Parts: sequence; C-alpha cells; structure tokens
Amino acid sequence: MTAKLPSTSVMSPAFRRLVRLAAWGSLAFVALVTVAPLGWRPVSGYSPQLERLVAFFVVGSLFAAAYPRHIILAAAVVLGAAVLLELLQLLSPSRHGRLFDASVKIAGGAFGLALGFMASRWMHRR
Repeated sequence: MTAKLPSTSVMSPAFRRLVRLAAWGSLAFVALVTVAPLGWRPVSGYSPQLERLVAFFVVGSLFAAAYPRHIILAAAVVLGAAVLLELLQLLSPSRHGRLFDASVKIAGGAFGLALGFMASRWMHRR
C-alpha cells in the first residue's frame, strides 16, 4: 500500500487570487447590467436569452475554478444571484423579472459550474 501525498494546488496563489477577482468582477458586472436601466445594457446583436446563458456560464465557470473545494457554496452564490437578480428587476420600472429568464440564467450558471468543476478536477489529477 502506498502513502497518499497531500494534494497540491495546480494554481499558484497569485493566479488563484486573479481567478477569484475575475469571478467576483464578472458577477458584479452581470449584476450591474441586470438591474441598471435598460439603456445601460450592452447589446451584442445575439438573442438576449443567449446573452444571459453565456453570461452566467462564464460566471459559473469562474466561480468553479476559483473555489473548487467549495463548489456547493459557489453554486449557492451563482444560482442564488440568478434568482435574486431577476427578483430585483421587479423593483425597476424599466426592467421586468421573468421566470423564464431566471431559468436561462440558472441553466447557464449550472452548466458553467459543472464544466468548471470537472475541469478543475481534471487539472488536479494531472
């Protein structure tokens, strides 16, 4: 039987801080454009549903990469933000929160979290 060595992180501490900053920064940006007046929202020319899906996919991926040992907490933050941001839109006269929009954000976030978590586990095994 061989002794198992303590696991070492694939990311350096400086890179991990950068990924965490990117995760929180992307969430802050998404929150800003979600609750800000409609005119502030960037327009890519693609479907708003695709924009929502991709935005939360990126946020989910970054949170999974930033906090691989705390994936449940990362999922609570990302998926909770998707729901909370849709609810906050109900308070703005120029915005509207919809269940379908929330479900698209949740799907993007969940897919990003899953893919980010799997990539993190794969990188850790190498």
